[in-house]
Amino acid sequence: MKRSGVADLPLHGGRVPLWLAERMTLLGTAIAEHIVCHYGTAELLSRLSDPFWFQALGCVMGMDWHSSGITTSVVGALKRGLNPRAHELGVYVCGGRGKHSLKTPQELRDVGARLGADGEALARTSRLTARIDNNAIADGFQLYLHSFFVSADGEWAVVQQGMKETSGLARRYHWHSAAVRDFVNQPHTAIVGQPQGDIMNLVDAQAGRARQAILDVARGNPERTLQEVRKLQMPAHHDVRAEDVDLKRLGGVLAVAYEKNLRDFASLLLLENLGPRTLQSMALIAEVVHGAPSRFSDPARFSFAHGGKDGHPFPVPLKTYDAGLAVLRRGLEMAKLGNGEKIEGMRRLDRFEKAVEADWQPRADFDSVLRHEHRISKSVGGRTVFDTAKSGGHPRVRAHQQWKLFET
Repeated sequence: MKRSGVADLPLHGGRVPLWLAERMTLLGTAIAEHIVCHYGTAELLSRLSDPFWFQALGCVMGMDWHSSGITTSVVGALKRGLNPRAHELGVYVCGGRGKHSLKTPQELRDVGARLGADGEALARTSRLTARIDNNAIADGFQLYLHSFFVSADGEWAVVQQGMKETSGLARRYHWHSAAVRDFVNQPHTAIVGQPQGDIMNLVDAQAGRARQAILDVARGNPERTLQEVRKLQMPAHHDVRAEDVDLKRLGGVLAVAYEKNLRDFASLLLLENLGPRTLQSMALIAEVVHGAPSRFSDPARFSFAHGGKDGHPFPVPLKTYDAGLAVLRRGLEMAKLGNGEKIEGMRRLDRFEKAVEADWQPRADFDSVLRHEHRISKSVGGRTVFDTAKSGGHPRVRAHQQWKLFET
């Protein structure tokens, strides 16, 4: 067991407005359910333990693309959405920010009692990861958020965040019980116990290497320890800039959304007749569900799905957000009825977008993309925390305007 990643983020204040928080809960839950449906709970925990994927998830959900608040809001949304259905999906979310983090041990004991697992061992693991990052790693960051994701078979991931007011930064730490660093290797570190489920027990003789790993991290040089994990360093500037985005990857998404023949084929893959703006969002959501780890090196790109609550890179398009949510829910509902065609459409869309990117190699014109998004903002229900969704334009954008989204 070892820490799987670290992210450094600028400290931001403010709150998530209700109109966005409710949608984040619905979208985060739908994305998690798609991942569990396709790949299982181990895959979801593996992704949550990757700092780049976690950041991309927050961006596609409409949060500020690089701020510290992305951690609190994503964890809160997943806890609200997943816990009422934990018995069905097999994933429980414990802890949270401030006083909620203090409840983590008891919440884990309660989860253990429901699963027939060793809740006390889970609580001890929670305390150990928190103490290592708060006390044993002398990096000056004091934890104020601790969240613990645990599956029905005892595998877990920890996402926690500390603050360093003198530098104006927050640091997010990711842990995974299986020490998974990519999405294709999913070993479990559970010990088989009673028939109610697998039991993870850190005090068992077979868990000696896990205990030793914790001690090695605690005793190790802090700088060396942090160098050995995946590290995400977000810039100080608030606006999204061209250098923050892989323009070829964004170009592939835009080509699928706005080039007529490609758009028609993408809609056919999804079994949905969707407009270009919704297809743009769906292509990015599909990548969050099905993409490989290397695809998340530029998490700012995923803010082009639903913008950001602060208006960067553009206001949150509520009509597009709700349309995409409806597509995700319809796919999941059809899958429950035994028809998996619609839910498979997301995987087909992701493959198609990657093929377009590779074959066409389109490159987005960053400035034109932003102008386009602000021009259509009013027509797609653009909104920010400041309620200044005044930028907009005519809902119809002519073809030659659409192709200005690409460099020539």
